[in-house]
Amino acid sequence: MDENHIHPREVANKAPKENLYKAIDLALRVESDALRLNTQTFNTNRYKAIGKLDDYELLKDRARKIKEESIQNLPALVDTLTKTIEARGGKVFYAKSKTEASNYVKDVCKSHNAKLVVKAKSITSEEIELNRTLEAENIEVAETDLAEFILQVSKEQPSHIVAPAIHRSRERISKLFKENFKTDRPLETGEQLTEFARDILRQKFLSADIGISGANLMAAEEGTILLVESEGNIRLTTHLPAVHIAIVGIEKIIPSKKEFGTFIELLAASGTGQPLSSYTSILEPPLQIPILNLNDRDDKVREFHLVLVDNGRMRMRNDSDLREALYCIRCSACMNVCANFQTVGGHAFGGECYNGGIGGAWTVGTSGKLENGRFAELCTGCSRCIPNCPVRIDIPRLNTTIKDRLIKAGEPSFQKKFFGNFSSLAKFASIAPSISNWISSLKISRKLFEGIVGFEMKRTIPKFAGRTFARQFKNHKKLHSRIPNEKLQSQKLILFGDVYTNYNNPHVGIAVINVFEELGIAITAGKVMEDGRAAQSQGLVDSAKKSAKKVSSYIEKVIDEGSEIIFAEPSVLAMIRYDYKNLINNDDIHKKIKLHCYDPFEYLNKIIADGILETESLKKIIRHPSEKIFYHGHCQMKSIGIGNETPEFFNRLGIAIDTSSVECCGMAGSFGYKKQYYELSKNIGRELARQIQVSLAGHKDAVIMASGTSCREQIHDDLTGNVYHPIEYLDSLLK
Repeated sequence: MDENHIHPREVANKAPKENLYKAIDLALRVESDALRLNTQTFNTNRYKAIGKLDDYELLKDRARKIKEESIQNLPALVDTLTKTIEARGGKVFYAKSKTEASNYVKDVCKSHNAKLVVKAKSITSEEIELNRTLEAENIEVAETDLAEFILQVSKEQPSHIVAPAIHRSRERISKLFKENFKTDRPLETGEQLTEFARDILRQKFLSADIGISGANLMAAEEGTILLVESEGNIRLTTHLPAVHIAIVGIEKIIPSKKEFGTFIELLAASGTGQPLSSYTSILEPPLQIPILNLNDRDDKVREFHLVLVDNGRMRMRNDSDLREALYCIRCSACMNVCANFQTVGGHAFGGECYNGGIGGAWTVGTSGKLENGRFAELCTGCSRCIPNCPVRIDIPRLNTTIKDRLIKAGEPSFQKKFFGNFSSLAKFASIAPSISNWISSLKISRKLFEGIVGFEMKRTIPKFAGRTFARQFKNHKKLHSRIPNEKLQSQKLILFGDVYTNYNNPHVGIAVINVFEELGIAITAGKVMEDGRAAQSQGLVDSAKKSAKKVSSYIEKVIDEGSEIIFAEPSVLAMIRYDYKNLINNDDIHKKIKLHCYDPFEYLNKIIADGILETESLKKIIRHPSEKIFYHGHCQMKSIGIGNETPEFFNRLGIAIDTSSVECCGMAGSFGYKKQYYELSKNIGRELARQIQVSLAGHKDAVIMASGTSCREQIHDDLTGNVYHPIEYLDSLLK
């Protein structure tokens, strides 16, 4: 069978659990190259666009507040909007379900004896399966957006919110058109493809009986619709036919059109990296303009129908965990920055209609079926989407909620229990680490491990240290008794004993101790504790909450005793600073602990900036390396705003570093070890490996640094040689 005529969602939707993995495999083979190119282009352009917005963070805060208040007051806004539209002569229908919504549109079309409907791009119309309903009545539906037109010809569903055909290369689109239309045109360039589609659609616009649109937002007080587009097809859809039907999810209602400006500034910049979309329309229907279509109808009066779609939205509004999804403004920034989405797209990372990280909550909410959101497993919790979202939606938390509910609806798989309780395994294996490592290296063990746990046997199993960090630190203190620097003696630090540092990477922990002691700063080892990261990543939320409460209590006690806390593992620091807010459910304690927890280089930069540590004194004890250095920062370091701390520190010393522009290594902790996600993880990782090879080409002496454990494992799996934690390498530079 020709894979060009199969799309992954068709596979995934047949059996959500088992066939999700087949959909991933198919997307990797057929769609991945086009997806990566297009999403990364959007994402790169986004960074440029928001860089030109001086008040970007304030805009995000304002947008968030507007959406929060609008959802809180939604019933009243629905009532206000209904009265406003009806007072102006329009008709409003509140549809509780997708069936009610599509049937209402069908009845309006039939009452006008409509034969041809032109439809602008509308994800809500996809949700209510409008095309299927109208076509069953022999009403032709012409998709007028170029990408939607392509998908209509190929009989596919959208794979992206803003660019629905983003998964199709120019070559595949050309082949599709030539197979479905009689044409002698070459159709080799984007311009030729666009011109070809335009000529077909122009006649549809001119002869359509009814125009159907969605809406980006609706203002309740003025009954105003905001429509943002890049092609002009929405204007033709809403202006030419006498009858205009707008299908609008109730979550898109805001109080007044004076708030439109905030979203207009954010939408295009966040989605495609444009300062402003090509066409921004603000309409107050029914329009008071001449009827311009050229069909044989004798329409004399314009007619407007507003279909307000609930279809689970009020249920989401009353769900404290899923409510936040209603703040989404459909910009697609979360998809464009997501490494997994960049690689497999929305046909694998998506449901019937909504896709990407935000799609899980929307699919569960609108379908009412928890199992339909199973693709939320593709969210690794890297959290890079959070700072990219223009309304600050915590998308990883939404997906963790879905994972948690899926587990509670049945039994957690052995794989989830295994990875979610890694600390117990590590504690047991470290009783006799040499035996544990020997057993895990055996081929038969690896095969059994793959069959029972789903641990990909091609992956190198991390070794447990011969002696834990806690034991090594005790020995270290016996051998070293440095006197704190008089100027720095007020600085008291504790290195948090995370599971990874204690059982797998004690050398990193000892490097942290060495560096700070050499600088004359008092530091000691803290208690070894499970922070809850592993459990949360699997969706075991109750377990994560228990760990979070214990750790936060311990950290608060340490702070009260006058110490700051250093974290060698960035994923654990991100957990403390961000995720604990929801896990411990105590804002005061969370604010307190996150202000006293640091990455090693973040802390060093802080005391340099505060004038406590002098750069010149640092240069006296740190040799200047001769090696070429490459550094890859951890996803979660970037998401909590400290992604540049390591390069900044080395630059202070006059040490040049090549910094990775690849945003994700693809490992994502346990994700890359799981057999079902191994190929996806490796596909993402190869991009980073290629960049490292290019950067270090021709350099015999070179050093690769990566902050996160999983990043180092992924890089080491693709390239030969050691990969160092930056603090470990800094320790080696001490004279």
